[in-house]
Amino acid sequence: MRADPTEYEFVAPASFVDAVQLLAEQPAAWLPIAGGTDVMVQFAAGTLGARKLLSIWNLPELRHIEVLPEEVRIGAGSTYTDLRRHETVGREFPLLTLAASWTGGIANQNRGTLGGNIVNASPAADSLPALLAYEAELILVSARRERRVPYLDFHTGYKKIALEPDELVRAICLKRRFAGYVSYGRKVGARNAQAIAKVSIAGLGRVEKGQVADVRIALGSVAPTPIRLRQTERVLEGRALDRDAIGQARGAAVAETHPIDDIRSTARYRAAVVGNLVGEFLETLGGATGHE
Repeated sequence: MRADPTEYEFVAPASFVDAVQLLAEQPAAWLPIAGGTDVMVQFAAGTLGARKLLSIWNLPELRHIEVLPEEVRIGAGSTYTDLRRHETVGREFPLLTLAASWTGGIANQNRGTLGGNIVNASPAADSLPALLAYEAELILVSARRERRVPYLDFHTGYKKIALEPDELVRAICLKRRFAGYVSYGRKVGARNAQAIAKVSIAGLGRVEKGQVADVRIALGSVAPTPIRLRQTERVLEGRALDRDAIGQARGAAVAETHPIDDIRSTARYRAAVVGNLVGEFLETLGGATGHE
C-alpha cells in the first residue's frame, strides 16, 4: 500500500550547518535523506516509518571530492557518478570506482550517494567492502563536535551503526598509500549491475621479494555486516603465494564468514563462492608479481 505524502514533513535546509542545527534541536525526529534511492523504495511500498524527512541532497559542503597531499576526502553527498568520473579516485582507488559501476543503473548512480550507502548499512552494499579494504575513515559532525572514526568500527551489527542521532557523515577519507598494490574486485549476482550481490569481494595486496608484504580482503553479503577477513590475512602474512598458502587462505576465509539462506542464494553456495573468489584474488596477486 503506497504511503500518503500528506502524512510526511519534508524540509530542505539551505546549508550543512542548518541541517546539523535541526538535528541538534530534535535529534531523534528527523531522517536525513540524500539521493533517496533506498528511502523512496520504502515510501512507495508504504513501509517508511519516519514521518519527518531532512533533505541533505546536493549541499555544497557534502557534494565535493577534495584531493589533499596525504588523503582524498570524499564528501558524503558525492554520487556514484561523481566517483566514476573522478580521475584521482579512479587511478588510486579503483576498487571504489568499480563498485560504483555495479550500483544500480545510471539513474541510481546519478542519485545514490556514498554516504547514503554507508548509513543504510546493508551487508550487501556494493561500495562497502572497498572502503574496508582501503581502511577508510569517516568524519562525523554534530552541533556538539566533529569526530573521525575508522570505518572498520562503524558497523556494530545488522543495520546498526556508530552514528549518534544528531550526527551526519560529512566525508569519507582515504589515505593515498596504495601505489604498487594489486586490486581485485568481483560481484557475484544475477546480473553485474541492477542486482543485489550474492557475494562481493574487494582485495588489495602487495608482494615483496616473493612474500606477501600486505594483504586486505573484504567481503559483502556473507555476514550481518560487511566484513574484513583478518584471520585469513594473518594466514598469508610473510608467505609465498604457493598452492599450500592459497589453499589455507581459502579455508580460513570460509571459516570467517557467516552466510545465510535467503531469497537470493543459499549459505552453501555463498561459502563455495567465498573460497573461489579468495583463491582467484590470490592467484591474481601472485601472477601479477611473478609468483603463482
